[in-house]
Amino acid sequence: MKTYNKTNFFKHTFCEFTQIDNFDFPESTIYVSKSNSMYFYTSEGVYRKSNHWGRVANCRWKLIADKNYKNQNTVTAYAKWSCFYPINSSEKTFFINVNFDKKTAKINPKKENTTNYLFSFSESQKRIKQITHLFKDDKWAKYFDDDVEIIRQNIISEFINSDKTLQEIKKRFK
Repeated sequence: MKTYNKTNFFKHTFCEFTQIDNFDFPESTIYVSKSNSMYFYTSEGVYRKSNHWGRVANCRWKLIADKNYKNQNTVTAYAKWSCFYPINSSEKTFFINVNFDKKTAKINPKKENTTNYLFSFSESQKRIKQITHLFKDDKWAKYFDDDVEIIRQNIISEFINSDKTLQEIKKRFK
């Protein structure tokens, strides 16, 4: 697994930053990007103050914020170097977490000792898109005999826990 630091964390990475309150950036030791985001580096990680999160240049940086956060607000957040993951490789370092009650799916980086089925970042994105479609549209389910919620849960569960295509899984449930 690649090791990240202040010289390479901004190159095709995925990371979840956690909102931090009451952090003052030391004036002499910060970096300010072209988009006016501020960075402060420590040996353990990086603090970032910005009004844009999500797709940041060639990276995907999520913000884990408190409930009062609104998009485009300037927020300071922190991430450890160990929380950065490559998104431009074929390395399988992500799993998909599905909340069937809320009908959502989310990409998560692998944790130590995870038993989840792992995908590359691009494969995870493709699968999330397909899962979102399964949640939004029920037309595909009219060809099945079982209740749509049961079929949906069975299909998605197998889809996030195997390398099978959605088409292969659907055929098996018909």
